[in-house]
Amino acid sequence: MTKKDRPEENEATTNGPGAENPTSEPAQMSLAPVVEALCSEAHALVNRRARPGLRHEFPSRATLIQTVEDLRSVLFPGYFGPSEVTGESVRYYIGATLDRVLHTVSEQVKRGLCAECEETDPHKCAQCDKEAFGIAQRFIATLPQVRRMLATDVLAAYEGDPAATSPDEAIYSYPGMLAITNYRLAHELLKLGAPLIPRIITEHAHSITGIDIHPGATIGERFFIDHGTGVVIGETSLIGKNVRIYQGVTLGAKSFPLDEHGNPIKGIPRHPIVEDDVIIYSNATVLGRVTIGKGSVIGGNVWLTCNVPPGSSISQAQIKDRGASDPTSCPVRSP
Repeated sequence: MTKKDRPEENEATTNGPGAENPTSEPAQMSLAPVVEALCSEAHALVNRRARPGLRHEFPSRATLIQTVEDLRSVLFPGYFGPSEVTGESVRYYIGATLDRVLHTVSEQVKRGLCAECEETDPHKCAQCDKEAFGIAQRFIATLPQVRRMLATDVLAAYEGDPAATSPDEAIYSYPGMLAITNYRLAHELLKLGAPLIPRIITEHAHSITGIDIHPGATIGERFFIDHGTGVVIGETSLIGKNVRIYQGVTLGAKSFPLDEHGNPIKGIPRHPIVEDDVIIYSNATVLGRVTIGKGSVIGGNVWLTCNVPPGSSISQAQIKDRGASDPTSCPVRSP
């Protein structure tokens, strides 16, 4: 007997509970169990934030990103923001933009302060308002110096890259300039005591460019990052003037002491010191609180955990040939 001769089986196959029905509506999912599970997992965080009568908003990442773009247009008017800004309108544009930025930064700093505050008396929140506005005012006052430093960074990019056709090209298109601008703004906010916001600003640049500069690092003028992707500059790094680094360079920590509970002790100097006029080529890794002396050149792919005297030239082959020599002193040759 063929399949066609078995109508009962055909009916069960085509109309049974497992049969596909293209005209039927998809089953509705109940979101209630998922909502309850997520609320349960977030209970501790919500309780920590929701103190009756107190402000508990986090800073807005979207607002901070827009504020940095506003500041970029103030630091480089005509390059970013309205392109039609002229010598006659620039004062009005900068003034109006800074007035908006002042109040936005004050609000975001206040949110950062409130997020870290353990105060339970809502009447004392006025102190956070006052402190935040003071930080915002002092931050705005640093912008001329930030602008001066960035101008030296632009010249370093133009003079240090043979492919650069003009300083304008460096301002417009170099990822290193974007990352350094965010860093210099975030660094000033960090020095003034603004919590959370500095790291949000530098990590936004990191997500765009692949360049990770901690806002706590100290970086001198005429700093140039060529290409940039994969660069990491740790929190306690000290970088002098006229330093050039290439893609993939890491200025990181070698090790750190632990407290009695086994947690890393924060805030101690643990990243390299790079003196003036140093060049570090691509994919070099420099770890620990070591010093690279003035005018030194660190070759590509070098793994460096030792001090380098001024005027040194370090290659990957030299490091490999060091053998069992003193790990605190690198083999060097004259450039």
